[in-house]
Amino acid sequence: MNRTPDSKQPDHQDDSSTRQGTGFWNVVQSVGAAMIGVQSKKNRERDFTHGKPHHFIIGGLIGTALFLLFVWLLVQYLLSGT
Repeated sequence: MNRTPDSKQPDHQDDSSTRQGTGFWNVVQSVGAAMIGVQSKKNRERDFTHGKPHHFIIGGLIGTALFLLFVWLLVQYLLSGT
């Protein structure tokens, strides 16, 4: 059986940018950028092509909870000083 490199095998590129996917810090960065309304086109395309939606949903929920906790703590601090 003689196999040639292109016979019935998917063409996998070894380019690290196409195989990298989204890691934890990339999700955190994307969620943070989404919260303040800025996101580069390159990162947005990376998120939509390599990211999993549930990672961003969970990250968004955690980010929102942390933001609300921060605001609540800030209000409590400011009210305690009066």
